[in-house]
Order: sequence, then structure tokens, then C-alpha cells
Amino acid sequence: MLAGGHDCIYPPEHGDLLASILDRKGAAISEMPLGHEPRARDFPRRNRLISGAALGVVVVEAAHRSGSLITARMAAEQGREVFAVPGSPLDPRAAGTNDLIKQGATLVTEAADVVDAVAPIMERPLMRTASEPDSEPFESDPQGHDRDQITGLLGPAPVTIDDLVRMSGASPAIVRTVLLELELAGRLERHGGGLVSLL
Repeated sequence: MLAGGHDCIYPPEHGDLLASILDRKGAAISEMPLGHEPRARDFPRRNRLISGAALGVVVVEAAHRSGSLITARMAAEQGREVFAVPGSPLDPRAAGTNDLIKQGATLVTEAADVVDAVAPIMERPLMRTASEPDSEPFESDPQGHDRDQITGLLGPAPVTIDDLVRMSGASPAIVRTVLLELELAGRLERHGGGLVSLL
């Protein structure tokens, strides 16, 4: 997964690694146009592609405000498994992973823990096909009016993401993208039970 365009590999020294992956029938996925140089805000957006394409996400180390926690949250919203490696409660680098475990992430101490959890998942489909009636639209790039409408529905009182989808009429993917943008801008607070509010 690339944060920039297919012709803008970051860091550049990973070009040979990407070529090796492609030579082995792998793939490089990006939602950015050719020529797009990756910026810091593009990486969390890219990480939602990583979590969406995976069966699960393993967080090995994360401080309280780590980008890894945003990726783990997106994985949970996408119905993926979230795993966390525990750490010392005295180590700030383990605060995020320990919190994930408290919130229900699967505790991981060895590779077998992950294998045991994903083995049953591999026997069922990850998502519905586009032809099924309840499928969510694939469009997830919000327009200006989407951002304004969804932000206008937010305030200091927490509201559920489901309510935002219902009241805005936007797709769940659009709502999640706008919420992610607000979170990265430091304007959104997440509460327990899937509630969100403006800061």
C-alpha cells in the first residue's frame, strides 16, 4: 500500500523492495494519482487500505497517541481482528497496546495466537460482493458538502457514527473518512460505545 502515487515511492530506497514484490506477482495499491508526493496526513489514510485488505492488525508497540491506534480503530470498524502485544504498565510505549487489550483486542504473545484466531476467518468471505443489495458503496472520498454536512451534525454532545450516517445520508465510508480527517486535525474526540464529538 502506497501513501503517494505509484511513481512516488516513499522512502525512495524502498523502490527495489517494491520491484521485488511486483516480480513475485504481488501488487502495489494506492488511491492517489500519479505524481502525488506523500504527505504526513496521507499515511493514516493509506493505513485504512492496509487494515481493510488484511484479516487482522497486530499492534506491537504504541504510545497513547500513536498512529497505530488509528489503524487499529479502522480495522475494528472494518470488521477485522485486532491483536495487541502487552507491555509493561510502566513503559509509555506500551500504553496504547495495553489499552487495546482492555478494550477487547486479542492478546498476543506468540505467532500461534494470531494463526489460531485467523484460521476460522479464512474459511468465510471477508465482504459482500458489489451486487448484493446491502453492500456499502465503494466511494469513500468525501466532497466539500459532505464534510460540511457531517461536521455540522457534530457538537460537544457525543453522537453515534450510525446516527451520523442516518442523519447525513452519506455512506458509512464517507462518514468514517470525514471523522478520520477531523481526528487527524485534532478536532474530534472518540468516546466509548462508538460515540464521537467535536473538541
